[in-house]
Amino acid sequence: MRPVAVVGMGKTAFGAFPDRDLRSLAVEAGEKCLKNAHAALSQIDAFFLGNFAGPSFTGQNHLAPYISTALGLRDIPATRIEAACASSGSAFFHAYNGVAGGVYDAVLVVGAEKMTSQSTPKVTEILAGAGDCAGEVKAGSTFASLFAMIACRHMYQFGTTRQHLAAVAVKNHANGALNPDAQMRKMITMEQAMAGKPIADPLNLYDCSLISDGAAAVLLAPAERAGEFTDKPVRVLGIAQASDFVALDQKPDITTFPAVRRASEKAYGMAGIGPADVQLAELHDCFTIAEIIAMEDLGFVGRGEGGPYTLEGHTARSGERPVNTSGGLKSKGHPVGATGVAQICDLVLQMRCEAGGRQVPRHSLGLAQNLGGSGASCVVTILGTV
Repeated sequence: MRPVAVVGMGKTAFGAFPDRDLRSLAVEAGEKCLKNAHAALSQIDAFFLGNFAGPSFTGQNHLAPYISTALGLRDIPATRIEAACASSGSAFFHAYNGVAGGVYDAVLVVGAEKMTSQSTPKVTEILAGAGDCAGEVKAGSTFASLFAMIACRHMYQFGTTRQHLAAVAVKNHANGALNPDAQMRKMITMEQAMAGKPIADPLNLYDCSLISDGAAAVLLAPAERAGEFTDKPVRVLGIAQASDFVALDQKPDITTFPAVRRASEKAYGMAGIGPADVQLAELHDCFTIAEIIAMEDLGFVGRGEGGPYTLEGHTARSGERPVNTSGGLKSKGHPVGATGVAQICDLVLQMRCEAGGRQVPRHSLGLAQNLGGSGASCVVTILGTV
């Protein structure tokens, strides 16, 4: 397996764009990425699209060639990857393997989703399809209710509090307020975060990610050829994908996600590092409790310590390990099929010292964790400066 680098990146703003369709968003991100990498269309060997529910949101099937040809890419493999909210993280994983294995020399990965074309109840129904439709969903569960059960159990088992959850939201909104591409560039106070509109007890409006439109793209190439595209390549040091049961009732403990633990163990081993070496991270905060559990499963802190660790400021931009300097899914937005690649883009911005007001001083080793469903899929990627 040969070393692989991210040699280009591009993304759209995230938000609600009634005048944009899925293809135009994906094309914008892809074109920005190719321009950023100084890459010609003729250099691209393959195209991977991360997309969760394009057919349900937009009515369009056969999305990979639909988008790749709009970008001007023809006569190459164009493949759509679906893994719920981990769709584009998985697309990145498969693209990495194609380059590392020598099958391709330059692969464009785009993650995209157009969610606001449907009503909020319909979006909730579509997203629920990533859960256990024969059991949980049939009984009326949504992902808000599932993560609310996870939060309740975490509170009972470890003493996690509403204040701990709110601290995640306050911190991520503070970061998103500095991100020009974020959907919700709005700072909130602890009092606001604690008093949000109830969604599914104990989660309120400020604990939940947004319904979003958007796209993100990266270009992968062999590290030895990275200089043909950029003078600021970022190496993929470790990457792994793992899976677990879809339904919560099949998990022996709903306060931990084995797929995150397994993927991170493999990624750490591949990179030759441990959790303590990670300087910053983009974590999958679809709900505030998810960021807390992710930190525990990734080994940043012990079981039950994620909430206090956040409340004490350790994950803030000025903390010992900044988490979600982009604003995370909570503030930046969560167009589900785009999220995994967007996380990679935000780490690349930090590693290139191009993150503007969100720039952190220690930025040479970063981790992205992209979760699908209630822990059924996970991709963990570790990036480092070359």
